[in-house]
Amino acid sequence: MISGGALTAVSTWMGGRLTWLYQLSKAGKLCVPAMNVNDSVTKQKFDNLYCCRESILDGLKRTTDVMFGGKQVVVCGYGEVGKGCCAALKALGAIVYITEIDPICALQACMDGFRVVKLNEVIRQVDVVITCTGNKNVVTREHLDRMKNSCIVCNMGHSNTEIDVTSLRTPELTWERVRSQVDHVIWPDGKRVVLLAEGRLLNLSCSTVPTFVLSITATTQALALIELYNAPEGRYKQDVYLLPKKMDEYVASLHLPSFDAHLTELTDDQAKYLGLNKNGPFKPNYYRY
Repeated sequence: MISGGALTAVSTWMGGRLTWLYQLSKAGKLCVPAMNVNDSVTKQKFDNLYCCRESILDGLKRTTDVMFGGKQVVVCGYGEVGKGCCAALKALGAIVYITEIDPICALQACMDGFRVVKLNEVIRQVDVVITCTGNKNVVTREHLDRMKNSCIVCNMGHSNTEIDVTSLRTPELTWERVRSQVDHVIWPDGKRVVLLAEGRLLNLSCSTVPTFVLSITATTQALALIELYNAPEGRYKQDVYLLPKKMDEYVASLHLPSFDAHLTELTDDQAKYLGLNKNGPFKPNYYRY
């Protein structure tokens, strides 16, 4: 969040605004230091992967009472959010397709047992469409026109731009609110598409976020602010910075007692062999968890 003082921390759900901050920095127009919490390891894994693995089912069950066994689902995007959603849906017996623009993520999806397709190839047959890309116009009016009757459409991405909801607000289509956060969009031939939360984030609109995940997110943000406040003058300039690796590890270590987990400690000889400090950080900045 941007304040009028000397600190700036980036909220974990800012998405497009994070891109905006980087653009300001590149143009030399950022007035204060900014800490990118969104791309920290603890945020990416817990808020995106593990939390969405649970909240996707919670949100869909609360709003539609759908049974997932045998249902055909297409998940747009196989980043951390998409991976969490797909793992949960696969575990309940759903047939899951993936759309991806990134060949690395697409290969990961293939190795995890999912079929990577273009949305146009499966849009007529799927029962559920879930967006997880952070992009805009991923599901367009053309896609919506071709969906089967009772297809469920929802968004798990960063913002409300992934589904072209504006294109559905036309005279020939009828909107029917069937319960909170659930609309039936009705076509002239009687076809209904089930739109959840009007295309906003399903996990924030239709489910709850576990307190454990909130604790990790809040701790990360608080430590980012403390780091910026306590840093010697000149360490952070008017730019956007990633959370230091040591701080990411500290956030994780604070939450290990919840599981009665006990870390193994390196001996002096082992630390020297690996070229590490015994107290961390234990991985280089380029390491992918």
